[in-house]
Amino acid sequence: MVSFIISIIALILGYLLYGKFVEKAFGPDSSRPTPAISKADGVDFVAMPTWKVFMIQFLNIAGTGPIFGAIMGAKFGPAAYLWIVFGCIFAGAVHDYMSGMMSLREGGVGLPELVGKYLGKGTKNVVLVFTVLLLVLVAAVFVYSPAIILGGMAGDGSSSSIMLWVAVIFVYYFIATMLPIDKIIGKIYPLFAFALIFMAVALMVGLFIKWPSIPELWEGLGNRGPSVGVTGQPIFPCLFITIACGAISGFHATQSPLMARCLKNEKLGRPVFYGSMITEGLVALVWAAVSSYFFFDGGAAECGSDLSAAAPTVVTTVSKSWLGILGGILAILGVVAAPITSGDTALRSTRLIISDFLKFDQKPIRNRLLVSIPLFIVTALLLWFNISDSNGFNTIWRYFGWANQTLAVFTLWAITVYLINNKKGLWYLVSGIPACFMTAVSITFILVDKVGFRVNASLAPWIGLIAFVAAGFLLSCLKMRHDSKQKDNK
Repeated sequence: MVSFIISIIALILGYLLYGKFVEKAFGPDSSRPTPAISKADGVDFVAMPTWKVFMIQFLNIAGTGPIFGAIMGAKFGPAAYLWIVFGCIFAGAVHDYMSGMMSLREGGVGLPELVGKYLGKGTKNVVLVFTVLLLVLVAAVFVYSPAIILGGMAGDGSSSSIMLWVAVIFVYYFIATMLPIDKIIGKIYPLFAFALIFMAVALMVGLFIKWPSIPELWEGLGNRGPSVGVTGQPIFPCLFITIACGAISGFHATQSPLMARCLKNEKLGRPVFYGSMITEGLVALVWAAVSSYFFFDGGAAECGSDLSAAAPTVVTTVSKSWLGILGGILAILGVVAAPITSGDTALRSTRLIISDFLKFDQKPIRNRLLVSIPLFIVTALLLWFNISDSNGFNTIWRYFGWANQTLAVFTLWAITVYLINNKKGLWYLVSGIPACFMTAVSITFILVDKVGFRVNASLAPWIGLIAFVAAGFLLSCLKMRHDSKQKDNK
């Protein structure tokens, strides 16, 4: 518990101190009109109160990632705390803040447009395809995972019960994707965000009351989970893919532009973008600690479960056991609402990204339908594979995890070029080093994992080191190229 408390304090200090440093590096200007004002259209560009924008941003980026990811990542032991804290402060929150603020400065454009401006047209096209595929994967995963929980709560958990909830959620996705952002998202999402925050606070209180004997950082950082299903999975790179949304997630860079279209002042970027990521990190920390108790200190037996329980089962059994009926309902509501809301905003982001690429005005509802209908057909087909194949969910989740972090790599490199081009100090610290590290993680994972090329896992550290050094060399080349251009222009 001491490591858990230290980690919480570190995240809060990270927002207060490093968050200000990153904000200063970008240099927000309160006098500049934001897209919510200059491009207001009543559909996607809508100025909203800051607290609402924060709640929506938090809920959009949360999903099941900081919960399911932290539950699965906790099986690796207390190393999960370090990744959540350092990843969140120095990579994830920087990634979310900078992508949101860059979008805001460029008129609220989506991620592919940002990447294209700073990494070139060819990279833009790659990221466009990559982003659309990732967001469709998000939508498919975030239909099925809450449907499993709802099927278990409201029925017998049978396939027919789950399919009924899949259909209900899918219909909701279509409605929320089509309507103006302030009609559904702006009205009910803050309530769901409150439920998710309540869940984390309630479970944190439960941890302090129980004060379990969970693994501490100084007891060793090796893989602790052979008995709970992570045999043979090296901490590097698997931990850094498993815990994504609670540390750094490329998906977030597709969501930040949504809220960049709703902010009234550039100075609000730090509490909205950086702050929501730190809040998500706190949620991930709570679930990592709860899961450590569940897997390593008798929590599974106390909740009437076993060590083989999947992440959705851990959520439902812990919430009901610790928080009672009312608290359990509120807690599970947060866990169910988070992926549903992330799923529909993923599809909304996809609609906007495709329409930006096609220069297709989205104010007329007919135009929104022309983009959305094919998008939903593709998502439904992927969802059918997810359900019909007994191992479909696990396969899609692993590809989603890798695609998610690879998209973060593209975003971090675009941020780095932006900082270099705009002569922002300490660019290598703000995004350069995180870009190199996540490049090494992404390359190593796809080479050694079973959904990739299945290279011997014992080579993972060496592959990662080589990839990191190569990325560092690329970083140096980018800086030298910029300096050379600056000299030629003088």
